Amino acid sequence: MTQTIRIDDAGDPRVDDYRNLTDTGLRRRKEPAEGLFMAESHPVIGRALEAGYPVRSVLTTPRWLSAVEDLPIPPNTDVFVAAEDVVHQITGYRVHRGALAAMTRLPLPSVESVTRAARRILVLEGVVDHTNVGAVFRSAAGLGFDAVLVDPTCADPLYRRSVRVSMGAVFALPWTRVAPWPQGLSDLVREGWELVALTPRADAVALPDVSFDSEERVALLLGSEGPGLTDAALQQVERQVRIPMSAGVDSLNVAAAVAIACYAIGDVPRREDDAK
Repeated sequence: MTQTIRIDDAGDPRVDDYRNLTDTGLRRRKEPAEGLFMAESHPVIGRALEAGYPVRSVLTTPRWLSAVEDLPIPPNTDVFVAAEDVVHQITGYRVHRGALAAMTRLPLPSVESVTRAARRILVLEGVVDHTNVGAVFRSAAGLGFDAVLVDPTCADPLYRRSVRVSMGAVFALPWTRVAPWPQGLSDLVREGWELVALTPRADAVALPDVSFDSEERVALLLGSEGPGLTDAALQQVERQVRIPMSAGVDSLNVAAAVAIACYAIGDVPRREDDAK
């Protein structure tokens, strides 16, 4: 059984994990040594638990307590229950999705272990918006990609907003950081990956004109919305592809572009009969 604990005072030290919920604040905490992240909403907490992330505690309101108790939370886990206004005082924002869980990070795996069984991977360089990172993971998971690699400057996929926007897809796909960057891309080439850059450049090949065999190992590289991929990263790729645009629009939001590219390149059923 979980341990249900009523919290009436927002200053109660037992809920200190839920204060200062910024990315840097969570990662710099001395305990646990691996750092914390927040899973928000019952479906996301459930997916984090299924992925093997240890849960330290859960913070919820009376309205959502029964839903929390239905989750596969390990015995003796503290479940803190507080009124909505108290939760707001503790966290500093309105928790509209019912529950927060303080989860312990796991050590990042090696690039080789993440990509070993994959055929389609996304590689992100300099995507610093947490909402975009979450949307990228959701598209990758739903549209036939097997893993995600991020460069050292990319936003944290386990930041609260990234996790929430991905609807827990950050737990469904293996991922890790590539370092050193961009030298680490050379290791992918040696492992048989074809590096393909998604770019708005006019001399890139139009996406509808590109085809890949399902057994090919394709790594699709994407950069930040402004500068895009750096020249150092582009020098590593074998070819560049673009999404044809009209009406004078030169490019899409990175999350929208990823969804289109993943559908075009990923291992996703093209007809309803294929999915049965």
